[in-house]
Amino acid sequence: MKKLTILMIGVLSMSNLVAQDISDALRFSQDNIQGSARFRALSGAFGALGGDMSAVSLNPAGSAIFNRSHASISLSGLHIDNDISYFNGRNSTSESKIDLHQAGGVFVFANNNDNSSWKKFVISVAYDKTANHDDQWFANGRNTNSIDNYFLDYAQGLRLDEISAFPGETISQAYAEIGSFYGYDNQQAFLGYESYILEPGNDTDANSVYTSNIGSGTFNQQYDYISRGYNGKVSFNAAAQYEDKLYLGVNLNSHFINYDRFTFLRERNSNPGSLITNVGFENNLLTTGYGFSFQLGAILKVTKELRAGFTYNSPTWFNIYEETTQSISTFVDDVDGSFTANVNPNIINVFPEYKLRSPGKISGSLAYVFGDKGLLSFDYSRRDYSNMEFRPENESFFSSQNRIISDVFKAANTFRFGGEYKYKQISFRGGYRFEESPYKDDSFVGDLTGYSLGLGYNFGNTRLDLTFDQSERTVNNPLYSVGLTDAATVDAINSNVTLSLAFNL
Repeated sequence: MKKLTILMIGVLSMSNLVAQDISDALRFSQDNIQGSARFRALSGAFGALGGDMSAVSLNPAGSAIFNRSHASISLSGLHIDNDISYFNGRNSTSESKIDLHQAGGVFVFANNNDNSSWKKFVISVAYDKTANHDDQWFANGRNTNSIDNYFLDYAQGLRLDEISAFPGETISQAYAEIGSFYGYDNQQAFLGYESYILEPGNDTDANSVYTSNIGSGTFNQQYDYISRGYNGKVSFNAAAQYEDKLYLGVNLNSHFINYDRFTFLRERNSNPGSLITNVGFENNLLTTGYGFSFQLGAILKVTKELRAGFTYNSPTWFNIYEETTQSISTFVDDVDGSFTANVNPNIINVFPEYKLRSPGKISGSLAYVFGDKGLLSFDYSRRDYSNMEFRPENESFFSSQNRIISDVFKAANTFRFGGEYKYKQISFRGGYRFEESPYKDDSFVGDLTGYSLGLGYNFGNTRLDLTFDQSERTVNNPLYSVGLTDAATVDAINSNVTLSLAFNL
């Protein structure tokens, strides 16, 4: 195996970096607590209830509902079904995994001073996975738009001597030097030129006009997409109970990102006059990051049965790091013969750290508790995705991305309903949720709908819970952000079986 060379792209102006775009902002701004089995069984409608470790991650006042110290751990089996359409092509993929996605403990300290209105104080720590990035699908179909437009869009206006190798220079050396001096745009044009896709208007260093060696017509394209990783957070919580009606809490959250994506496009054509008949284009992206946010929450017992909850989630301030690798191969068939051009720089592009501020969120909740027989619960939350922001703002590329964010995203509402009925030691649960698309034009990302069903058995100090939940959403995935922007439509169904063990300490 060839050793990869690491290229620090730290001397570039940020206007040349396009590894980050609005899809990254959205991917890391969606904070959906996966939660315990009981939490999932009510579709997350726990803002006014508390008494569950995942509810504490939703509303920090929820830990003050506990009367005894408590801990829980959750294991889930995730199954993803994707139906993909791309022009005349239809495909289906599925995959499954098992995951430990929730764990935490709460410690309750009762106040034995009868003269104090503060009845107890609580501290807790909890881990929750907030997003799952594991996904895999492939699309194939016949298109009239070629991958050559990707390279042409990057190359037009760039000097030939700034996108090509010097005499005696290897592909790796040229790719690295071009990245260091000129940036990501020039690297993409370099791949197009060295793979013979791009044809300069004239063979001089100052040339800045290019045509394609791929003839117009139809193109059979197959696009493979594999992603791995997750977002998670660790919450440090403090809460208190005032009198018998008011519960207050605060969370300090440490967030982390781990996202790895592989894409590969294979394009074939037999168009008249096409010197390039086959293209294989591979891209790999690794994203890591960390962030901070806080939450303020309250739960009020309006009556003995009726409870109301409110939570403020601050924005999350992320620091994000990205690395990319690329390669391309083409089959060239011209009058001088046929050959395969392999352009594999074996270079890891390491981009400068950038910052992302995800939008804050407000939530309101109501719950009605029927004594020890059961409950009904409703949660509403609102998050304005047009407030997502790349930083530093004074960089021209990030400024342009922020303007796009303001133009295409909107405030999205989420509605969650849940209910629980208890019969002796057994609990029967169900829930429904609806999340609006974060896009003004919901043809990019559709609304999400989901339902859940669950059972629980209380052994006394120990409770075992089992839940099945399912959600559906349609997403249009552009193959690239430049040139070949045609989208593969993915109808995704996510199904989960979650098992939780909870016990009083």
